[in-house]
Amino acid sequence: MFTLAQVIEVLSGFLPEWKTWELTHAVIDSREAHKGTLFVALPGENTDGHSYVSDAFSNGALAALVHHDVPGEHACLDLRGPISSQRVRDLIPPVCIIVDDSLAALQEMALRWRERMDVRVIGITGSVGKTTTKELTAAVLSRRFCTLKTEGNLNNEIGLPLSLLHLSSEHERAVLEMGFYAMGDISLLCRLSDPQVGVVTNVYPVHLERAGSLNNIVQGKGELLECLPAGPDGVAILNMDEPLVMGMAQRTSARVVTYGLDSQATVWASDVEGLGMSGIRFRLHHLHDTLNVSVPMLGRHSVHTALRAVAVALVEGLTWQEIVEGLQDRKTRSQLRLYAVTGPEGSILVDDTYNASPESAIAALNLLRELDARRRIAVLGDMMELGAYEDQGHRAVGVRAGDVADILVTIGDLGRVIAEEASARGMPVGQIVPCHNRSEAELFLREEISEGDVVLIKGSRSLQLDKLVMSLEVSE
Repeated sequence: MFTLAQVIEVLSGFLPEWKTWELTHAVIDSREAHKGTLFVALPGENTDGHSYVSDAFSNGALAALVHHDVPGEHACLDLRGPISSQRVRDLIPPVCIIVDDSLAALQEMALRWRERMDVRVIGITGSVGKTTTKELTAAVLSRRFCTLKTEGNLNNEIGLPLSLLHLSSEHERAVLEMGFYAMGDISLLCRLSDPQVGVVTNVYPVHLERAGSLNNIVQGKGELLECLPAGPDGVAILNMDEPLVMGMAQRTSARVVTYGLDSQATVWASDVEGLGMSGIRFRLHHLHDTLNVSVPMLGRHSVHTALRAVAVALVEGLTWQEIVEGLQDRKTRSQLRLYAVTGPEGSILVDDTYNASPESAIAALNLLRELDARRRIAVLGDMMELGAYEDQGHRAVGVRAGDVADILVTIGDLGRVIAEEASARGMPVGQIVPCHNRSEAELFLREEISEGDVVLIKGSRSLQLDKLVMSLEVSE
């Protein structure tokens, strides 16, 4: 990464005479700091990173970016005014670097670092499926290229700069997830990362409460396409099965590549078959080529994730052998969001707890339908930030849950709407268990689950249903 001298130069225009003190990476959590770290102190909703500068230094951080006073006695370099060369020369880390805005400083560093790197960037956005697409795409590209990918869900104005600062001269491709909450978000992320390839998964009323309207979501996601370079260097990869996504094609000067189940798409699939816990298989088509492919991803809906990865790989020049090997890499499965673990009494827990929207919940229920089971148990929690779509979205999930599940367990106040709709559509009351919280659901499941049951667990991240899975999981 940067040396400390380069950080000062980027943020002030002044290059210190010394060249030593290399930085290993940047963090915003003092607990992740170690020798050589740059700690970026950011204010948050519940706490302020400036309160943890001393902790970061104790853990080995070399420097901290701050924009106001911090507790403790620390060496400081104020970049908000004239800089004394003598003052810089006498500095001995750890040091607080004072700027007008620590987040803006982080972003500026990421921009400058990205500009130094000869790397092709693939940006991925959409309402559902960004992370699984990012993971699988990176796995396939890694068959040929040294590939950086967004870690976890670092997909916003903080996370993406942190990812960019992990780029090195060895990286040939970077697969970056781009989240959207408000207009201009993705334009900012594109300005920092300069993507050549843009992938749009779909557009649903996710985060509608913050975005304001579905049209705002369409406009916001489409910012990725507007930022792509024109001509052959820029490629927009669009979901042909989603009219709202295809409508974005007119917003880009880049070459358009499509994917989907429509035979008119550039890359398309037919004969999609769910293989239960073994994944899916399908016939893959591109121009005059047709291949039979199996992928260790759960649920028929996963075919779109595979098609996105294939489309990117073809654009980047990979061979069919490289692509198929990447798709079938079972090590990737552990990085994907939906996977199965062993539960009580030999049951199977399908963990889809990362987040939830009506569309992804229905897709998960469709998967549950495909799986062989003595009983299918759906554990569904509140889905947040749906705005005006809140009631309709939960009721749509209730309809599908009533069709699929032998037992429906709901968690939370909005989860009760799912239960109400399932009951209204004819699901027997005795098969519906509304719970107030995670603990109540766990007590019921421990008593109810038996051998041969398959239990789907899904809800918004704020419910922390991953802890329910961890509590019920049985180590083999």
